[in-house]
Amino acid sequence: MMNTPQRGFPLSEFQSRHSRASQAMDQDGIDGLLVTSEEHIRYFTGFDTQFWVSPTRPWFVIVPRDNPLIAVIPEIGVNGMELTWVNDIRSWPSPTPKDDGVTLLVETIKEVVGKSGTIGAELGHEMVLRMPILDFHRVRDLLFPLKIRDSTSLLKKLRAIKTSTELEKIKYICKVASNTFQSFPEKINLGNTEREICKQFKLDMLLEGADSVPYVMGVSGQGGYDNIIMGPSDRVLLDGDILIIDTGGKFDGYFCDFDRNFSFGNPTDVVRSAYAAVYEATEIGIETAKPGIKVSDLWSVMTKILDAAGAINNHVGRMGHGLGMQLTEWPSNHPDDNTILVPGM
Repeated sequence: MMNTPQRGFPLSEFQSRHSRASQAMDQDGIDGLLVTSEEHIRYFTGFDTQFWVSPTRPWFVIVPRDNPLIAVIPEIGVNGMELTWVNDIRSWPSPTPKDDGVTLLVETIKEVVGKSGTIGAELGHEMVLRMPILDFHRVRDLLFPLKIRDSTSLLKKLRAIKTSTELEKIKYICKVASNTFQSFPEKINLGNTEREICKQFKLDMLLEGADSVPYVMGVSGQGGYDNIIMGPSDRVLLDGDILIIDTGGKFDGYFCDFDRNFSFGNPTDVVRSAYAAVYEATEIGIETAKPGIKVSDLWSVMTKILDAAGAINNHVGRMGHGLGMQLTEWPSNHPDDNTILVPGM
């Protein structure tokens, strides 16, 4: 039985995150960050709730460069935010569509940043601004001449490097999935549907130790499959099928994301060859992924193995990605991603 990691983080973890963010803001010449998404608000504050599935209310946290964090949130969340390390909590009775936090947010930013400063926001690739775009335009107009700048690069760099506590949670949920995959073949048979199999897999993941399993994809076909994102369906598994199960389970807010392939009946020589090539490419990738290596170099060594085995291009765009508080994080294992791997990434 695996030891379950301790939930949450010590105060020092959040203090360190704020300190690293402050140093990065100083280097980028910005006075604060405005974060609105579940992942970034949780990253900086520890505020963890299932209530994010409701789209009605916006949530804001200001991360000043030189002062403590300020939460500007709906009143329904005040008691929860008080459980975090954030002491300055300002609220309004949301939902108030005519002014859903905009005035309070603008006043707070001006207080923190000044009238002519610069604040960063989640405006770039793989970022989400979780507020109505019309409200964001109002905030921008009311803050003028204060500048709002894209801080995608800053936020990605902060979150890409995980602490030992974060890594412990990621390793745990990866082990949960690995253990589930290991014992799963005895539970699936010809005649089962993709949907039945994925339901069983999700249940097994929960019993093994996952908090939730937001993503379980299962696709099958004779000798292979032609997509990796659309299942499961009610297709019945037949002799000669190859089934892929791809999963993203969570523990204490951190994801795993990987898959396994299963052969029903004796796999053909083509299937065996393809499987062996992918296995070898994965092993080469693991050996190559060391500090100082560029992600594009990782792509190259893996692609070389696959091409030599007869792979016909890679149309899905990348071969893997980072892990963390989202199912997919940066960097991308991609020929044009020149991110240099560093310890903790």
